[in-house]
Amino acid sequence: MPQRLIQTQEQKLQQVQRLSAQQMLVVRMLEMPITELEEAVSAEVYDNPALEPVAHEDPVDNSYDDSAGDGDDMTFDEQQEREERDDAMTSALERIGQDDDMIEPAMPSYQGEEREQMVFGDTVSFYDKLKEQMGEVELTETDEKVMEYLIGSLDEDGLLRKDSDTIADELAIYQNLYVEADDVDRVVAILQTFDPAGIGAHTLQECLLLQIERRPNGVLKDKMKEVIERQFDNFKRKRWDAIRTSLRLSADDVATLQRELRKLNPKPGASLGEAEGRSLQQITPDFIVDTADDGTISFSLNDGNLPDLKVSEEFSEMMESLKKDKKSLSRGDKEALVYLKDKVEKANGFIDAVKQRRQTLRTTMRAIINWQRKFFVDGDESELRPMILKDIADKTGLDISTISRVSNVKYVQTRWGTFPLRFFFTDSYTTKSGEELSTRKIKLALKDIVASEDKHRPYSDERLTKLMKEKGMTVARRTVAKYREQMGIPVARLRKE
Repeated sequence: MPQRLIQTQEQKLQQVQRLSAQQMLVVRMLEMPITELEEAVSAEVYDNPALEPVAHEDPVDNSYDDSAGDGDDMTFDEQQEREERDDAMTSALERIGQDDDMIEPAMPSYQGEEREQMVFGDTVSFYDKLKEQMGEVELTETDEKVMEYLIGSLDEDGLLRKDSDTIADELAIYQNLYVEADDVDRVVAILQTFDPAGIGAHTLQECLLLQIERRPNGVLKDKMKEVIERQFDNFKRKRWDAIRTSLRLSADDVATLQRELRKLNPKPGASLGEAEGRSLQQITPDFIVDTADDGTISFSLNDGNLPDLKVSEEFSEMMESLKKDKKSLSRGDKEALVYLKDKVEKANGFIDAVKQRRQTLRTTMRAIINWQRKFFVDGDESELRPMILKDIADKTGLDISTISRVSNVKYVQTRWGTFPLRFFFTDSYTTKSGEELSTRKIKLALKDIVASEDKHRPYSDERLTKLMKEKGMTVARRTVAKYREQMGIPVARLRKE
């Protein structure tokens, strides 16, 4: 008998958890490194008149063990970075129209002790980083060739000085690749979505606008865009009085715009010619960990240029005054009360989110230092203990997703260098004897053995496995082969000289 299809209606009770607007704000802030948070705070202060910045009064206690810095040691570096960015912007503005003259990259200049930081794992050049980002977007075979040619055509500042017609002609002549200028334009638009912001722009004006586009939406972003789009000639000549008059800005508005526009980078590709294995990009650490000679560890959060925040007393008083006479309010007064209440609530919510972010970062960093204490004392990478997100989540009582957000795109400045926070997380490997080892420790030992081998008679994976066992690390041969491949070490026959 043929089966009959019967349509039925079923009622199902399902519980769905949704994040509130305040929770979403906290989540977004946890993901932000300090540089992005500075931009978000500036934008919110500009957009919400009920939120006011105030000078720092009492430093936040970020102490671990016996003592902690309050972040004041960053003031000099922050000031120097700002001056360098200012000089680079001035230089770029002065050179507009002089494309034949190559602008020298803005390089930090320190007196005395060399302050250049080596970032762990950052072993590719800036040029290679752009090519790596190609793998994150969908490109046809032809688009890939065009993109590679565009990346190779960027100047020292990261700008694309050639127009699309010229590039199309060069592709035909040198690459035997025939594309239209429109096709080049399309690939250029994709390149301009790569990091750092501003890369692939044709002019300084376009470079600055590309960076502004990535800032949080709001009045501040709109005003910055208006200055660069409509007042670029005055901006080039630093005619702020003319800009103020034309855009009808207050003195405070002009001061805020000047401060935020100074943060833009006129030379996003200044490190294109860097040596492989070094990163000359500016890394701003989110955590500063100090280890004293006696092993005492302290740390502080880098608050950068973040001001303390408070709710405007004027707004609060106006709101309370209207609340008292709620029954006799006119329609206009009622609308004013709704407006005041909304702005005050948003200001309070923003302040709470910043505080919660700070507390969560402190709690997480304290747990990581406690877990990886040996490394922070000695700086020995092989001393890193196996540690996964769940370990820190269990220690802090926070959710794994929270630890993941805190650990993403954040850097830690230590006595031994500056490291991505993810550097301290490492998987474990259980040997045949039941011993749990850090995969980082195993890889370092394997790397040392390969480095010391006779290159005329390099070790096979079987031999490497035996030598690892002699070092007290009993791992399987296939594990040795897997780790060798992960580190980019070729098989024995390819290592032979």
